[in-house]
Amino acid sequence: MTTEADVSVQSEAVTQTGPLTTESGAPVADNQNSETAGVGGPVLVQDQLLMEKLAHFNRERIPERVVHARGAGAYGTFTVTADVSRWTRAAFLSEVGKRTETFLRFSTVAGNLGSADAVRDPRGFALKFYTEEGNYDLVGNNTPVFFIKDAIKFPDFIHTQKRDPYTGSQEADNVWDFWGLSPESTHQVTWLFGDRGIPATLRHMNGYGSHTYQWNNEAGEVFWVKYHFKTDQGIENLTQDEANKLAGEDPDSHQRDLRESIERGDFPSWTVQVQIMPAADADTYRFNPFDLTKVWPHEDYPPIEIGKLELNRNPENVFAEVEQSIFSPAHFVPGIGPSPDKMLQGRLFAYGDAHRYRVGINADHLPVNRPHATEARTNSRDGYAYDGRHGRAKNYEPNSFGGPAETGRPLWQPVPVTGATGNTAAPSHAEDDDFVQAGNLYRLMSEEERERLIANLAGFIAKVSRDDIAERAINNFRQADPDYGKRLEAAVQALRG
Repeated sequence: MTTEADVSVQSEAVTQTGPLTTESGAPVADNQNSETAGVGGPVLVQDQLLMEKLAHFNRERIPERVVHARGAGAYGTFTVTADVSRWTRAAFLSEVGKRTETFLRFSTVAGNLGSADAVRDPRGFALKFYTEEGNYDLVGNNTPVFFIKDAIKFPDFIHTQKRDPYTGSQEADNVWDFWGLSPESTHQVTWLFGDRGIPATLRHMNGYGSHTYQWNNEAGEVFWVKYHFKTDQGIENLTQDEANKLAGEDPDSHQRDLRESIERGDFPSWTVQVQIMPAADADTYRFNPFDLTKVWPHEDYPPIEIGKLELNRNPENVFAEVEQSIFSPAHFVPGIGPSPDKMLQGRLFAYGDAHRYRVGINADHLPVNRPHATEARTNSRDGYAYDGRHGRAKNYEPNSFGGPAETGRPLWQPVPVTGATGNTAAPSHAEDDDFVQAGNLYRLMSEEERERLIANLAGFIAKVSRDDIAERAINNFRQADPDYGKRLEAAVQALRG
């Protein structure tokens, strides 16, 4: 959220009077005709307004996000509704009733900036808390799990979802070849091709932190947590046919719905819950609690309501505030930290690196990204778009000129580790299985939901060009549940003839 000063500046920019000027402030005499050598002659290079406008136009786009390019966002507030101080010392969670400004960006994953909203794809759910101890970014999705469990596979996975280097299109062969060879994806694929794979609007879907995170309290006790954002509007989804029609008729359907609902005062909200696991439980839990392809069953760790998230203000400028917004799971505050989740560990680097490339080294200082209640006091200087905000202050630490100093207290507690380095999988747990939770999800569905799931999957698998790719993909679902695989095989065979 912008500060009051920023809002004032924006308002003045919209309502200002006076002559049109160049970027340097000189008044513009003629903005309709280029300067030429005589009437109808060639254009002169000395027409600096023309050169300035064309040069700026050539540079007014920044690289779109490699993933999550298509997005919409809004500002809001998070309000604490339960005492969680026994689990975390995070100041913004310290007392019931406390409110924190937020910015939430929704997005699809695979499509480019100009793609349609109503498509079958996970939705990013990236939330920035402007806390008194700095910004805390919670970067999740509208699904509680993901396709893979190790970040080293992420570039390969995304390459299968993007355009093929030869055809220039997304290819079913690539998608199902990777998923078939990656059994860990079975759970998330079941989510994606079920009813919740295409939400009706951004307001009518849940959000999840997805990863496991660390909370630590004043006594230094450690807890592992998962975040859930349950929509107060209720879950509403689109069928594949409804989505196909809507995507063609109104590609901006989700963005428009979010903006217009806030404009009319119908503020969307989510009830925020957490699952909490004492750190001592992790080693002996029945499966790896840091595996992003699995959920923690609610009977093991019941969700606890901790707050309410409401979106109540639209951005004034989509490019400045939505496209240039940056989120990184490495943006923690005291009392919250990472876990050994291998996907999360990779994202701690990748997100910040992507934003430094895409928006610039000073992206954290743009209005939508900078902290509100505290100043970022760093020794980083210069770089693209640096505004000299540090003045003549020294740019090193320690110094004897009154500069900022370290606190000596880490944001999170250390995690014990043992063993030799190496390219290894996570520690083994009794129920570390790629198929159990996918089968459980299938069996939880109603018969109508299963029919739609099978139809959605079969329609896509039937497009592959090789029988071995189709059979390998089907076999993963067969291992999740025999009926699941049997029905899917029959549906694919019917479509492939």
